[in-house]
Amino acid sequence: MTEAIPHLKYIFFFITLFLGVPLGCYLANRYPKVERFIFIMMIFFTVRMEDINFVSRETFRLSSRGFEVGMVDICVLILLYFTIKNRGYFRLKLPPGSWLYFLYFAFSALSMVNSIEPLFSWFELWKMLRMYVFFFTVYNYLNSFVKVDYLLPALAITNIYIFIEVIYQKYFLGKFQSYGPFPHQNSLVMYSIILGSIFLAYVMNAEYFSRRNLAFWLLMFFMATVNIVATLSRAGLVLYAVSLAIVLALSFLSHINSRKVTITLILFFLGIAFMAKAWNSIQERFVTAPMESAEVRKDLAYAAVNMAEAKTLGVGLNNFGVAINPPYEYGSHIPMIDPEDEEEQNGLVETIYLMIAAECGWHTMVVFIIFIFYYYFMSVANFFNYQNNPYQFIPIAFTGSLLAIYLESTLEWVLKQTNNFYQLMLVFALISALQRIYKIHRSTQEAEYRASRLQVQTHG
Repeated sequence: MTEAIPHLKYIFFFITLFLGVPLGCYLANRYPKVERFIFIMMIFFTVRMEDINFVSRETFRLSSRGFEVGMVDICVLILLYFTIKNRGYFRLKLPPGSWLYFLYFAFSALSMVNSIEPLFSWFELWKMLRMYVFFFTVYNYLNSFVKVDYLLPALAITNIYIFIEVIYQKYFLGKFQSYGPFPHQNSLVMYSIILGSIFLAYVMNAEYFSRRNLAFWLLMFFMATVNIVATLSRAGLVLYAVSLAIVLALSFLSHINSRKVTITLILFFLGIAFMAKAWNSIQERFVTAPMESAEVRKDLAYAAVNMAEAKTLGVGLNNFGVAINPPYEYGSHIPMIDPEDEEEQNGLVETIYLMIAAECGWHTMVVFIIFIFYYYFMSVANFFNYQNNPYQFIPIAFTGSLLAIYLESTLEWVLKQTNNFYQLMLVFALISALQRIYKIHRSTQEAEYRASRLQVQTHG
């Protein structure tokens, strides 16, 4: 019976691909509610991963372990068809910064000349390709504020699902550190930092709120915060606080009103009460964290530098998990837990930046850093462009949360994991879409102004 389950997954996938996608395309093009539902499901499936792995290598320590295809990709195909079918309305364009991603992709592919296992590199390249198709589709789909409005309900549904999983693990399974539907608690932290920041920025900056709506979005923020605290991630807790501090500061910089002051005071006292309730678990996590963990991080970082220095193009994309182990000498300085165990393997370096440098060279790491900060500074620009605009809460949220996850990425390689990679590209697509919408509106206003001036001069 257990052997039949994987086969059923493949059967279900191909039925969905060859029957569900055409049906979804037809219904999305005909019914706006279906189109919106597919967008919401696309976001939801970045958390509730329903996928299959072709040529899987699950026993290896890799950032990609096979040719993954999932329900996110099915939804993306439907929306991509929808935008192409209606390209007169969507006016398809390459997202800004695409050339940086193409350069990052090209340098990553070039590293394959040194790959110990070229198949593992193809796993990661396939994932990177999927991410760009996702990015391209979302950017072109979010071409108006009407479409941007679909985002918050999708994030709320996703947040509620994560919260339910976390509470179940924490109080029914007795997990000391919850990870929800993610592969690791650090993945949950990074995903939820962005969610919590968006919900707080929305509550602080939306123009009009009924009491019911205010209570609901405060609840969403509370749930995202609980999800982060439940992971007991030391870096995550600190950097979430940094993100929230930036969100609050930018919200007050935008403008001050009594609602912002009241919400800030309420959150301050609720935060104290919440931290008092969870303090014993948080203190235990900080006090009992093993010293060996920090040493292992240093050893792996040293090995990553060895790889980057030894090979200009790196040891090969997605090959760190191979090169760190014998017979290769890059990790020879790392003490083994059981020297007699020939199957014992070292882990992956716990910083995405050094992982990229080790696998693809220092130049690729530099391109990646430029790539991610390109959108960060675009978000900062959007903050100023959207002054006195109800959508200013989005760049406020991203200015805080992106900085937090970039800093946390010095300690984690989580942004290479499928869930978080999708979310990162979603954020970049939304930042780019807001810039595009702003430019369109500004061009329209300038054209109207020139037309009115011409009319005055003609009849003057």
